[in-house]
Amino acid sequence: MVEWKRKQKKEMFHMATVVIPWYAAIIGLLFAIFLILRKMNPVYSLFLGAIVGCLIGGASLSDTVNILISGTQSIMGTAIRVLAAGMLAGVMMESGAAESIAQAIVSKLGANKAILSLALSTMVITAVGVFIPVAVLIVAPIALSVGKQTGISKLALLTALSGGGKAGNIISPNPNTIAAANGFKLDLSSVMIAGFIPAVFGLITAVVIAGLIKKKGAMVQDSDIGKEEKKELLPLSKALIAPVLSIVLLLINPIGTMLHIQLLADIKVDAMYILPFASIVGTIAMGRAHQIREYSKAGIYRVTDTVLILIGAGAIAGLISVSDLSKQVVHLISITGISGTFLAPISGILMGLAVGSTSTAVILATGSFGHAILATGTSSVAAAVMVHTGATVIDSVPQGNYFHITANSMHMSIKERMKVIPYEMCIGGVMTIVATILYGFILK
Repeated sequence: MVEWKRKQKKEMFHMATVVIPWYAAIIGLLFAIFLILRKMNPVYSLFLGAIVGCLIGGASLSDTVNILISGTQSIMGTAIRVLAAGMLAGVMMESGAAESIAQAIVSKLGANKAILSLALSTMVITAVGVFIPVAVLIVAPIALSVGKQTGISKLALLTALSGGGKAGNIISPNPNTIAAANGFKLDLSSVMIAGFIPAVFGLITAVVIAGLIKKKGAMVQDSDIGKEEKKELLPLSKALIAPVLSIVLLLINPIGTMLHIQLLADIKVDAMYILPFASIVGTIAMGRAHQIREYSKAGIYRVTDTVLILIGAGAIAGLISVSDLSKQVVHLISITGISGTFLAPISGILMGLAVGSTSTAVILATGSFGHAILATGTSSVAAAVMVHTGATVIDSVPQGNYFHITANSMHMSIKERMKVIPYEMCIGGVMTIVATILYGFILK
């Protein structure tokens, strides 16, 4: 046993002395992105990219294995919290709570404020823990029905839904927010709160743009709506219990700190146990305690792909961590005279374009450029929000699942769906600009 521990320490020390050239790390990352774009499984693509980068950089086979293992171990905290978030998502989706919230918002605001109600519905559903593609799927049938009655085009409807979803996604306990928080060693609640102002601007932008194009593009047809199934919805009071409880508990520490209430400030809450706890309490309050097993099973199914991608991204992070890429990036920024603040949003934008997924983009951006971003003097909170909002700018590209899921939900052809992308970019761009100005310069 003693000999084994001695061997492990020796291997770790040797690995710490391995330095991969920056160009090898970039080649590994680009190779992984190339494979993803070629529709290869993202997890294997990331692993292969990390292996190629290590070997090109001169690491031995043994060193390569150690680097990948070290990298994947570094993201286990994030992976566990994503699994916890899956339980809340399962409860919200399978119980019908998310649909009840959407229906309540649309009914309350009425047809005169149809675009606002649809965008707000998707924002709220995403903000309380439902994944953005699922949120759009939930609200899409309502949107099509409202669009048919009010004469709003499908182009405008999806712009409202997607824009609202993007706004909610940066203030939610979803995998992307968890990845941004853990990537910069922050509490989840801190990132959620910091994203609120950019999210409000994102919602406003979505409503304004959708209003301007509401007569542009194909209109909703009778065939798009189909037969409406009448089903009993949960009372809003019950549907809100799980998400409201989870958000209130997550905010205990920051509220205590802000109000100087030491008792609350000293309570260290974590999404790891808060989200499952709120999910169980909410399910019992709905009178569906016997379905907890079913909801949790559905939730873990929803986050499995994300957790696996996290592990793959950890491998790339391991490669980057033993390379001198961060130093080279900081040096390049210093000699060009460009503010290092811009590295955070740019890394999020580029990764979003590459992989077509907000959560994967945040994982890759924080793992690959996190150290370089902080080395420019950017604070952790500012870095997290700027990377996070940046990842929403061009994340709805055809190589991602979100593009196709939303197209199918709105009965749009690929050509029609492509027309929505520029408007989605505007919404994500506004959120990124607001976050960069606010946290990169004003509150720096």
